[in-house]
Amino acid sequence: MGSTAEPHDIRTSLMEPLRPHVIVLFGATGDLAKRKLLPGLLHLSRAGLVPECRIVATSLDDLDDDGFRRVARAACDEFGRGAITDEVWTDFAGRLSYVSQADGSEALAKAVTVAEDALGGESRRLHYLSVPPKAARAVVQMLADADLVARSRIIMEKPFGTDLASSQELNAAVHEVFREHQVFRIDHFLGKEAAQNILAFRFANGLFEPIWNRNHIDHVQIDVPETLGLDARAGFYESTGAYRDMVVTHLFQVLAFMAMEPPTALEPLAISEEKNKVFRSMLPIEPANVVRGQYIGYRDEPGVGGHSETETFVALRCEIDNWRWAGVPFFLRTGKRMAEGGRIISIAFREPPKSMFPAGSGVGAQGPDHLTFDLADASKLSLSFYGKRPGPGMKLDKLSLQFALHETERAADVLEAYERLIYDAMSGDHTLFTTAEGIERLWEISMPLLTDPPPVRPYAAGSWGPNAIHQIIAPHTWRLPFERAWRDK
Repeated sequence: MGSTAEPHDIRTSLMEPLRPHVIVLFGATGDLAKRKLLPGLLHLSRAGLVPECRIVATSLDDLDDDGFRRVARAACDEFGRGAITDEVWTDFAGRLSYVSQADGSEALAKAVTVAEDALGGESRRLHYLSVPPKAARAVVQMLADADLVARSRIIMEKPFGTDLASSQELNAAVHEVFREHQVFRIDHFLGKEAAQNILAFRFANGLFEPIWNRNHIDHVQIDVPETLGLDARAGFYESTGAYRDMVVTHLFQVLAFMAMEPPTALEPLAISEEKNKVFRSMLPIEPANVVRGQYIGYRDEPGVGGHSETETFVALRCEIDNWRWAGVPFFLRTGKRMAEGGRIISIAFREPPKSMFPAGSGVGAQGPDHLTFDLADASKLSLSFYGKRPGPGMKLDKLSLQFALHETERAADVLEAYERLIYDAMSGDHTLFTTAEGIERLWEISMPLLTDPPPVRPYAAGSWGPNAIHQIIAPHTWRLPFERAWRDK
Protein backbone atom coordinates (compact mmCIF):
# COMPACT_ATOMS: atom_id res chain seq x y z
CA MET A 1 0.00 0.00 0.00
CA GLY A 2 1.56 3.34 -0.98
CA SER A 3 0.90 6.63 0.74
CA THR A 4 -0.42 9.80 -0.82
CA ALA A 5 1.67 12.04 1.40
CA GLU A 6 2.93 15.35 0.11
CA PRO A 7 6.62 15.85 -0.66
CA HIS A 8 8.59 16.65 2.45
CA ASP A 9 9.24 20.27 3.28
CA ILE A 10 12.27 21.67 5.09
CA ARG A 11 12.10 24.47 7.63
CA THR A 12 15.24 24.41 9.66
CA SER A 13 16.35 27.98 10.14
CA LEU A 14 13.81 29.42 12.56
CA MET A 15 11.74 28.19 15.47
CA GLU A 16 8.37 29.56 14.46
CA PRO A 17 4.73 28.51 14.88
CA LEU A 18 3.77 25.46 12.88
CA ARG A 19 0.84 24.73 10.63
CA PRO A 20 -2.21 23.21 12.36
CA HIS A 21 -1.57 19.64 13.50
CA VAL A 22 -3.46 16.69 14.90
CA ILE A 23 -1.08 14.63 17.03
CA VAL A 24 -2.06 11.00 17.55
CA LEU A 25 -0.22 9.77 20.62
CA PHE A 26 -0.07 5.98 20.91
CA GLY A 27 0.89 4.66 24.35
CA ALA A 28 -0.48 7.85 25.87
CA THR A 29 -0.72 6.46 29.41
CA GLY A 30 2.77 4.93 29.38
CA ASP A 31 5.86 6.07 31.27
CA LEU A 32 7.48 7.96 28.38
CA ALA A 33 4.28 9.86 27.63
CA LYS A 34 3.89 10.86 31.27
CA ARG A 35 7.52 11.85 31.84
CA LYS A 36 8.38 13.52 28.54
CA LEU A 37 5.75 13.68 25.82
CA LEU A 38 2.74 15.21 27.56
CA PRO A 39 4.80 17.79 29.54
CA GLY A 40 6.74 18.51 26.35
CA LEU A 41 3.61 19.10 24.29
CA LEU A 42 2.27 21.37 27.03
CA HIS A 43 5.49 23.40 26.93
CA LEU A 44 5.44 23.68 23.14
CA SER A 45 1.83 24.84 23.31
CA ARG A 46 2.52 27.33 26.11
CA ALA A 47 5.54 28.69 24.20
CA GLY A 48 3.37 29.35 21.16
CA LEU A 49 5.31 26.97 18.88
CA VAL A 50 2.30 24.71 18.24
CA PRO A 51 -0.57 27.15 18.71
CA GLU A 52 -3.09 25.21 16.63
CA CYS A 53 -3.06 21.54 17.50
CA ARG A 54 -5.27 18.80 18.85
CA ILE A 55 -3.93 15.71 20.60
CA VAL A 56 -5.77 12.42 20.15
CA ALA A 57 -4.45 10.13 22.87
CA THR A 58 -4.82 6.38 22.63
CA SER A 59 -3.73 3.35 24.63
CA LEU A 60 -5.17 0.06 25.83
CA ASP A 61 -6.59 1.66 29.00
CA ASP A 62 -10.35 2.12 29.31
CA LEU A 63 -10.67 5.89 29.75
CA ASP A 64 -12.86 8.73 28.53
CA ASP A 65 -11.71 12.26 27.66
CA ASP A 66 -11.98 13.57 31.21
CA GLY A 67 -10.25 10.51 32.63
CA PHE A 68 -7.29 10.99 30.34
CA ARG A 69 -7.15 14.71 31.09
CA ARG A 70 -6.74 13.82 34.76
CA VAL A 71 -3.89 11.46 33.85
CA ALA A 72 -2.28 14.18 31.74
CA ARG A 73 -2.63 16.85 34.45
CA ALA A 74 -0.97 14.61 37.04
CA ALA A 75 1.89 13.90 34.61
CA CYS A 76 2.43 17.56 33.76
CA ASP A 77 2.31 18.59 37.42
CA GLU A 78 4.93 15.97 38.33
CA PHE A 79 7.27 16.17 35.36
CA GLY A 80 6.56 19.50 33.66
CA ARG A 81 8.56 22.72 33.81
CA GLY A 82 7.24 25.50 36.03
CA ALA A 83 3.87 26.07 37.62
CA ILE A 84 0.79 25.44 35.51
CA THR A 85 -1.87 28.12 35.85
CA ASP A 86 -5.55 27.30 35.53
CA GLU A 87 -5.68 29.35 32.33
CA VAL A 88 -2.80 27.43 30.75
CA TRP A 89 -4.22 24.08 31.74
CA THR A 90 -7.75 24.88 30.57
CA ASP A 91 -6.37 25.80 27.15
CA PHE A 92 -4.23 22.65 26.91
CA ALA A 93 -6.89 20.29 28.28
CA GLY A 94 -9.28 21.56 25.64
CA ARG A 95 -6.89 20.20 23.00
CA LEU A 96 -6.92 16.66 24.48
CA SER A 97 -9.24 13.80 23.58
CA TYR A 98 -8.97 10.06 24.14
CA VAL A 99 -9.94 6.90 22.30
CA SER A 100 -9.16 3.38 23.43
CA GLN A 101 -6.91 1.47 21.04
CA ALA A 102 -9.08 -1.57 21.75
CA ASP A 103 -11.97 0.16 19.94
CA GLY A 104 -10.17 -0.34 16.62
CA SER A 105 -9.24 1.69 13.58
CA GLU A 106 -12.74 3.07 12.88
CA ALA A 107 -12.95 4.68 16.32
CA LEU A 108 -9.47 6.14 15.87
CA ALA A 109 -10.36 7.55 12.45
CA LYS A 110 -13.50 9.13 13.88
CA ALA A 111 -11.58 10.74 16.77
CA VAL A 112 -9.02 12.22 14.34
CA THR A 113 -11.79 13.55 12.10
CA VAL A 114 -13.43 15.30 15.07
CA ALA A 115 -10.07 16.85 16.00
CA GLU A 116 -9.43 17.99 12.42
CA ASP A 117 -12.91 19.52 12.17
CA ALA A 118 -12.19 21.50 15.34
CA LEU A 119 -9.09 22.96 13.72
CA GLY A 120 -10.81 23.72 10.44
CA GLY A 121 -9.15 23.46 7.04
CA GLU A 122 -6.68 20.74 6.11
CA SER A 123 -4.32 20.05 9.00
CA ARG A 124 -1.27 17.84 9.14
CA ARG A 125 -1.05 14.66 11.21
CA LEU A 126 1.79 13.49 13.44
CA HIS A 127 1.63 9.93 14.77
CA TYR A 128 3.87 9.29 17.79
CA LEU A 129 4.40 5.58 18.50
CA SER A 130 5.33 5.47 22.18
CA VAL A 131 4.89 1.70 22.15
CA PRO A 132 7.17 -1.35 22.55
CA PRO A 133 9.03 -2.29 19.35
CA LYS A 134 7.01 -5.50 18.99
CA ALA A 135 3.80 -3.45 18.83
CA ALA A 136 5.00 -1.01 16.16
CA ARG A 137 3.95 -3.06 13.13
CA ALA A 138 0.39 -3.47 14.45
CA VAL A 139 0.11 0.29 15.04
CA VAL A 140 1.38 1.05 11.53
CA GLN A 141 -1.24 -1.30 10.09
CA MET A 142 -3.91 0.32 12.27
CA LEU A 143 -3.03 3.72 10.81
CA ALA A 144 -3.31 2.27 7.31
CA ASP A 145 -6.69 0.70 8.11
CA ALA A 146 -7.89 4.02 9.55
CA ASP A 147 -6.79 5.84 6.37
CA LEU A 148 -4.61 8.22 8.39
CA VAL A 149 -1.48 8.05 6.21
CA ALA A 150 -2.08 11.07 3.97
CA ARG A 151 -0.66 14.40 5.22
CA SER A 152 1.07 12.53 8.03
CA ARG A 153 4.44 11.85 9.61
CA ILE A 154 5.27 9.09 12.06
CA ILE A 155 7.72 9.10 14.98
CA MET A 156 9.06 5.69 15.98
CA GLU A 157 10.85 4.94 19.26
CA LYS A 158 14.03 2.88 19.58
CA PRO A 159 15.24 0.22 19.31
CA PHE A 160 14.42 -0.03 15.61
CA GLY A 161 14.81 -3.78 15.37
CA THR A 162 17.15 -5.95 17.42
CA ASP A 163 19.41 -7.18 14.61
CA LEU A 164 19.85 -6.78 10.86
CA ALA A 165 17.04 -9.13 9.85
CA SER A 166 14.45 -7.66 12.24
CA SER A 167 15.34 -4.07 11.29
CA GLN A 168 14.99 -4.92 7.59
CA GLU A 169 11.63 -6.58 8.23
CA LEU A 170 10.39 -3.61 10.24
CA ASN A 171 11.57 -1.12 7.62
CA ALA A 172 9.84 -3.15 4.90
CA ALA A 173 6.60 -3.23 6.89
CA VAL A 174 6.71 0.51 7.54
CA HIS A 175 7.52 1.28 3.91
CA GLU A 176 4.43 -0.63 2.79
CA VAL A 177 2.43 2.18 4.41
CA PHE A 178 4.68 5.23 4.75
CA ARG A 179 7.33 6.71 2.51
CA GLU A 180 10.79 7.11 4.03
CA HIS A 181 10.52 10.89 4.26
CA GLN A 182 7.44 10.47 6.47
CA VAL A 183 9.31 8.30 9.01
CA PHE A 184 11.19 9.85 11.96
CA ARG A 185 13.20 7.34 14.00
CA ILE A 186 13.80 9.23 17.21
CA ASP A 187 17.01 9.43 19.21
CA HIS A 188 16.59 11.84 22.12
CA PHE A 189 20.37 12.18 22.53
CA LEU A 190 20.51 14.09 19.24
CA GLY A 191 17.75 16.43 20.40
CA LYS A 192 19.96 17.90 23.09
CA GLU A 193 21.45 21.35 22.54
CA ALA A 194 24.91 19.99 23.33
CA ALA A 195 24.75 17.37 20.57
CA GLN A 196 23.67 19.96 18.02
CA ASN A 197 26.39 22.29 19.30
CA ILE A 198 28.97 19.77 18.05
CA LEU A 199 28.02 20.74 14.50
CA ALA A 200 28.26 24.44 15.27
CA PHE A 201 31.55 24.02 17.11
CA ARG A 202 33.16 22.00 14.32
CA PHE A 203 31.97 23.79 11.24
CA ALA A 204 31.57 27.41 12.37
CA ASN A 205 35.06 27.82 13.84
CA GLY A 206 38.22 27.96 11.77
CA LEU A 207 40.26 27.10 14.84
CA PHE A 208 39.14 23.47 15.18
CA GLU A 209 38.05 22.04 11.83
CA PRO A 210 41.63 21.97 10.41
CA ILE A 211 42.79 19.74 13.29
CA TRP A 212 39.70 17.49 13.36
CA ASN A 213 41.43 14.43 11.89
CA ARG A 214 43.86 11.54 12.43
CA ASN A 215 46.90 13.83 12.20
CA HIS A 216 45.96 15.72 15.35
CA ILE A 217 43.48 13.53 17.27
CA ASP A 218 44.84 10.48 19.09
CA HIS A 219 41.61 8.83 20.25
CA VAL A 220 37.98 9.59 21.14
CA GLN A 221 35.80 8.45 24.03
CA ILE A 222 32.00 8.47 24.22
CA ASP A 223 30.96 7.61 27.75
CA VAL A 224 27.33 7.33 28.94
CA PRO A 225 27.18 5.67 32.36
CA GLU A 226 23.85 5.57 34.20
CA THR A 227 23.18 5.24 37.91
CA LEU A 228 19.64 3.93 37.33
CA GLY A 229 18.74 0.25 37.23
CA LEU A 230 15.95 -1.37 35.22
CA ASP A 231 13.20 0.92 36.51
CA ALA A 232 10.57 -1.86 36.10
CA ARG A 233 11.57 -2.48 32.47
CA ALA A 234 12.88 -6.03 32.82
CA GLY A 235 10.69 -7.37 30.01
CA PHE A 236 12.04 -4.80 27.57
CA TYR A 237 15.61 -4.96 28.77
CA GLU A 238 15.88 -8.76 28.68
CA SER A 239 15.12 -8.64 24.95
CA THR A 240 17.66 -5.91 24.22
CA GLY A 241 20.52 -5.36 26.66
CA ALA A 242 22.91 -2.42 26.85
CA TYR A 243 24.35 -2.77 23.34
CA ARG A 244 21.04 -2.84 21.48
CA ASP A 245 19.37 -0.35 23.82
CA MET A 246 22.12 2.27 23.97
CA VAL A 247 25.04 1.76 21.60
CA VAL A 248 23.26 1.24 18.27
CA THR A 249 20.53 3.76 18.95
CA HIS A 250 22.44 6.48 20.84
CA LEU A 251 26.22 6.26 21.05
CA PHE A 252 26.81 5.45 17.38
CA GLN A 253 24.56 8.37 16.43
CA VAL A 254 26.59 10.77 18.56
CA LEU A 255 29.76 9.29 17.07
CA ALA A 256 28.47 10.15 13.58
CA PHE A 257 27.94 13.80 14.51
CA MET A 258 31.45 13.94 15.89
CA ALA A 259 33.10 12.14 12.92
CA MET A 260 31.10 13.21 9.85
CA GLU A 261 32.53 15.22 6.96
CA PRO A 262 31.29 18.78 6.42
CA PRO A 263 27.85 18.56 4.77
CA THR A 264 27.17 20.57 1.64
CA ALA A 265 24.61 22.55 3.66
CA LEU A 266 23.07 22.43 7.12
CA GLU A 267 20.04 20.68 5.70
CA PRO A 268 18.50 17.34 6.65
CA LEU A 269 19.35 15.36 3.53
CA ALA A 270 22.94 16.59 3.40
CA ILE A 271 23.57 15.86 7.07
CA SER A 272 21.93 12.43 6.90
CA GLU A 273 24.11 11.51 3.94
CA GLU A 274 27.31 12.46 5.78
CA LYS A 275 26.22 10.48 8.84
CA ASN A 276 25.51 7.46 6.65
CA LYS A 277 28.97 7.77 5.10
CA VAL A 278 30.43 7.42 8.61
CA PHE A 279 28.36 4.28 9.19
CA ARG A 280 29.45 2.82 5.86
CA SER A 281 33.09 3.41 6.82
CA MET A 282 32.84 1.76 10.24
CA LEU A 283 34.54 -1.61 10.56
CA PRO A 284 32.55 -4.57 11.95
CA ILE A 285 32.45 -4.75 15.74
CA GLU A 286 34.73 -7.63 16.73
CA PRO A 287 33.87 -9.54 19.93
CA ALA A 288 37.53 -9.36 21.00
CA ASN A 289 37.16 -5.57 21.24
CA VAL A 290 34.08 -5.70 23.47
CA VAL A 291 33.56 -6.16 27.21
CA ARG A 292 30.06 -7.11 28.34
CA GLY A 293 29.10 -6.83 31.99
CA GLN A 294 26.16 -7.47 34.28
CA TYR A 295 25.76 -5.80 37.65
CA ILE A 296 25.63 -8.12 40.63
CA GLY A 297 22.00 -8.50 41.63
CA TYR A 298 20.56 -8.09 38.14
CA ARG A 299 19.37 -11.70 38.07
CA ASP A 300 17.40 -11.06 41.24
CA GLU A 301 15.39 -8.27 39.62
CA PRO A 302 11.67 -9.04 39.05
CA GLY A 303 11.19 -10.49 35.58
CA VAL A 304 14.84 -11.50 35.09
CA GLY A 305 15.80 -15.16 34.85
CA GLY A 306 18.32 -16.68 37.24
CA HIS A 307 20.68 -17.56 34.37
CA SER A 308 20.28 -14.41 32.29
CA GLU A 309 23.21 -13.51 30.03
CA THR A 310 21.81 -10.08 29.18
CA GLU A 311 24.46 -7.38 29.50
CA THR A 312 23.71 -4.29 31.58
CA PHE A 313 27.10 -2.83 30.62
CA VAL A 314 29.15 -2.69 27.47
CA ALA A 315 32.48 -1.11 26.56
CA LEU A 316 34.00 -1.42 23.11
CA ARG A 317 36.57 -0.19 20.66
CA CYS A 318 35.50 0.67 17.12
CA GLU A 319 37.21 2.21 14.12
CA ILE A 320 36.23 4.29 11.10
CA ASP A 321 38.19 3.23 8.05
CA ASN A 322 38.23 6.42 6.01
CA TRP A 323 40.78 9.10 5.14
CA ARG A 324 39.96 11.36 8.09
CA TRP A 325 39.89 8.75 10.87
CA ALA A 326 41.98 5.74 9.80
CA GLY A 327 43.92 4.47 12.81
CA VAL A 328 42.03 6.57 15.40
CA PRO A 329 40.28 4.33 17.95
CA PHE A 330 36.84 5.28 19.27
CA PHE A 331 36.09 3.93 22.76
CA LEU A 332 32.44 3.66 23.84
CA ARG A 333 31.08 2.76 27.27
CA THR A 334 27.61 2.65 28.82
CA GLY A 335 25.95 0.71 31.61
CA LYS A 336 23.33 0.56 34.35
CA ARG A 337 23.91 0.98 38.11
CA MET A 338 27.28 2.67 37.65
CA ALA A 339 29.18 4.98 39.98
CA GLU A 340 28.07 8.22 38.33
CA GLY A 341 25.79 9.34 35.55
CA GLY A 342 27.24 11.21 32.60
CA ARG A 343 27.09 11.86 28.85
CA ILE A 344 30.58 12.74 27.76
CA ILE A 345 32.46 13.01 24.47
CA SER A 346 36.18 13.34 25.15
CA ILE A 347 38.62 14.04 22.32
CA ALA A 348 42.31 13.46 23.09
CA PHE A 349 44.80 15.35 20.93
CA ARG A 350 48.18 14.01 19.95
CA GLU A 351 50.98 15.18 22.20
CA PRO A 352 53.84 17.31 20.83
CA PRO A 353 57.52 16.47 21.41
CA LYS A 354 58.57 17.25 24.95
CA SER A 355 62.35 17.28 24.49
CA MET A 356 62.68 21.04 24.94
CA PHE A 357 61.19 20.95 28.46
CA PRO A 358 63.43 20.11 31.43
CA ALA A 359 62.92 16.95 33.45
CA GLY A 360 60.37 17.47 36.21
CA SER A 361 58.62 20.31 34.43
CA GLY A 362 55.31 18.43 34.48
CA VAL A 363 54.74 18.44 30.73
CA GLY A 364 52.63 15.44 29.77
CA ALA A 365 52.25 14.34 33.40
CA GLN A 366 48.46 14.74 33.32
CA GLY A 367 47.89 13.21 29.91
CA PRO A 368 47.19 14.84 26.55
CA ASP A 369 45.11 17.92 25.87
CA HIS A 370 41.40 17.13 25.73
CA LEU A 371 38.31 18.72 24.28
CA THR A 372 35.30 17.54 26.28
CA PHE A 373 31.61 17.89 25.48
CA ASP A 374 29.15 17.26 28.31
CA LEU A 375 25.86 16.27 26.67
CA ALA A 376 23.81 16.57 29.86
CA ASP A 377 20.80 18.88 29.90
CA ALA A 378 22.96 21.61 31.51
CA SER A 379 25.53 21.17 28.76
CA LYS A 380 29.17 22.21 29.10
CA LEU A 381 32.32 22.29 27.02
CA SER A 382 35.93 22.23 28.24
CA LEU A 383 39.31 22.53 26.53
CA SER A 384 42.27 21.44 28.66
CA PHE A 385 45.87 22.41 27.96
CA TYR A 386 49.24 22.89 29.67
CA GLY A 387 50.26 26.32 30.92
CA LYS A 388 53.15 27.65 32.95
CA ARG A 389 52.76 27.75 36.71
CA PRO A 390 53.40 31.30 38.04
CA GLY A 391 56.75 31.72 39.71
CA PRO A 392 60.38 30.93 38.97
CA GLY A 393 61.45 28.05 36.72
CA MET A 394 59.46 26.15 34.12
CA LYS A 395 56.72 24.22 35.92
CA LEU A 396 53.60 23.30 33.97
CA ASP A 397 50.05 22.72 35.20
CA LYS A 398 46.97 21.43 33.39
CA LEU A 399 44.55 24.32 32.86
CA SER A 400 41.18 24.54 31.11
CA LEU A 401 38.81 26.87 29.33
CA GLN A 402 35.16 26.07 30.07
CA PHE A 403 31.79 27.11 28.78
CA ALA A 404 28.40 26.25 30.25
CA LEU A 405 25.15 26.74 28.38
CA HIS A 406 23.32 27.90 31.49
CA GLU A 407 25.67 30.89 31.73
CA THR A 408 24.33 32.40 28.50
CA GLU A 409 21.51 34.89 28.27
CA ARG A 410 19.53 32.47 26.08
CA ALA A 411 19.51 29.54 28.50
CA ALA A 412 15.77 29.92 28.97
CA ASP A 413 15.23 29.31 25.24
CA VAL A 414 16.49 25.73 25.41
CA LEU A 415 13.95 23.11 24.42
CA GLU A 416 14.10 19.75 26.16
CA ALA A 417 15.24 17.01 23.76
CA TYR A 418 11.83 15.47 23.11
CA GLU A 419 10.28 18.90 22.66
CA ARG A 420 12.85 19.80 20.00
CA LEU A 421 12.43 16.49 18.19
CA ILE A 422 8.64 16.64 18.19
CA TYR A 423 8.85 20.17 16.80
CA ASP A 424 11.33 19.09 14.11
CA ALA A 425 9.18 16.13 13.07
CA MET A 426 6.16 18.39 12.76
CA SER A 427 8.33 20.69 10.61
CA GLY A 428 9.50 17.79 8.42
CA ASP A 429 13.14 18.31 9.48
CA HIS A 430 15.10 15.01 9.48
CA THR A 431 18.41 16.52 10.65
CA LEU A 432 18.34 14.90 14.09
CA PHE A 433 16.73 11.60 13.09
CA THR A 434 18.12 8.33 11.76
CA THR A 435 17.42 6.77 8.36
CA ALA A 436 16.53 3.24 7.29
CA GLU A 437 19.89 2.92 5.51
CA GLY A 438 21.82 4.14 8.54
CA ILE A 439 20.13 1.89 11.08
CA GLU A 440 20.45 -1.19 8.86
CA ARG A 441 24.16 -0.51 8.34
CA LEU A 442 24.69 -0.27 12.10
CA TRP A 443 23.01 -3.63 12.62
CA GLU A 444 25.15 -5.03 9.80
CA ILE A 445 28.44 -4.05 11.48
CA SER A 446 27.05 -5.35 14.79
CA MET A 447 26.42 -8.87 13.53
CA PRO A 448 29.86 -10.33 14.49
CA LEU A 449 29.22 -9.25 18.08
CA LEU A 450 25.57 -10.32 18.17
CA THR A 451 26.41 -13.69 16.62
CA ASP A 452 29.29 -14.50 18.96
CA PRO A 453 29.09 -12.25 22.05
CA PRO A 454 31.79 -12.50 24.74
CA PRO A 455 30.60 -13.75 28.14
CA VAL A 456 29.11 -11.28 30.59
CA ARG A 457 31.40 -10.33 33.47
CA PRO A 458 29.98 -9.39 36.87
CA TYR A 459 30.55 -5.93 38.29
CA ALA A 460 29.49 -4.33 41.54
CA ALA A 461 26.58 -1.91 41.43
CA GLY A 462 27.97 1.58 41.94
CA SER A 463 31.28 0.78 40.23
CA TRP A 464 32.68 1.69 36.81
CA GLY A 465 32.13 -1.75 35.28
CA PRO A 466 34.27 -4.91 35.00
CA ASN A 467 38.02 -4.53 35.38
CA ALA A 468 38.55 -5.80 31.82
CA ILE A 469 37.52 -2.38 30.46
CA HIS A 470 41.04 -1.11 31.19
CA GLN A 471 42.55 -3.68 28.81
CA ILE A 472 40.42 -2.40 25.92
CA ILE A 473 41.53 1.20 26.25
CA ALA A 474 45.19 0.64 27.27
CA PRO A 475 47.60 2.42 27.09
CA HIS A 476 45.02 5.19 27.55
CA THR A 477 42.65 5.59 30.48
CA TRP A 478 38.93 6.27 30.76
CA ARG A 479 38.20 9.96 31.27
CA LEU A 480 35.34 9.34 33.67
CA PRO A 481 35.51 9.83 36.57
CA PHE A 482 37.13 13.24 36.13
CA GLU A 483 39.96 14.16 38.45
CA ARG A 484 38.83 17.78 38.31
CA ALA A 485 35.17 18.72 38.67
CA TRP A 486 33.47 21.09 36.27
CA ARG A 487 33.73 24.65 37.52
CA ASP A 488 30.65 26.56 38.57
CA LYS A 489 30.24 30.11 37.43
